[in-house]
Amino acid sequence: MVRGRSNGHYWGVVLDAPDVRALGRFYAELLDWEVFRDEPNEVTLAAPEGNAYLAVQPQHSAEYARPVWPAVDGRQQMMIHLDVEVGDLDAAVAHAVEMGATLADHQPQDDVRVLLDPAGHPFCLYVDSS
Repeated sequence: MVRGRSNGHYWGVVLDAPDVRALGRFYAELLDWEVFRDEPNEVTLAAPEGNAYLAVQPQHSAEYARPVWPAVDGRQQMMIHLDVEVGDLDAAVAHAVEMGATLADHQPQDDVRVLLDPAGHPFCLYVDSS
């Protein structure tokens, strides 16, 4: 455990995006999480249970490049991706695409779908196959 951290402290993931509010709304609907903070330079979503959050902040670099999936030499590679377990993969993919996600061309597994959020970050929807 990180020194000075207790189980009651928050932890989270922060994504960069050119349109903070649009990406925040996308993930709020996709995950069905509450928008905890909605400001021009930060949107934070709170998990319904526990101490996790997902935040979106403005891209801080003029050189920001959308990641590519799968990785291509010389191009911005994925630094992180979110995995989201779902009960009905086809329905979840259809809903994500309806909200603005793009189904990636490369799909390496039968029970996982790689999608790109509106800012280009890869994320995976999957069913538990155990």
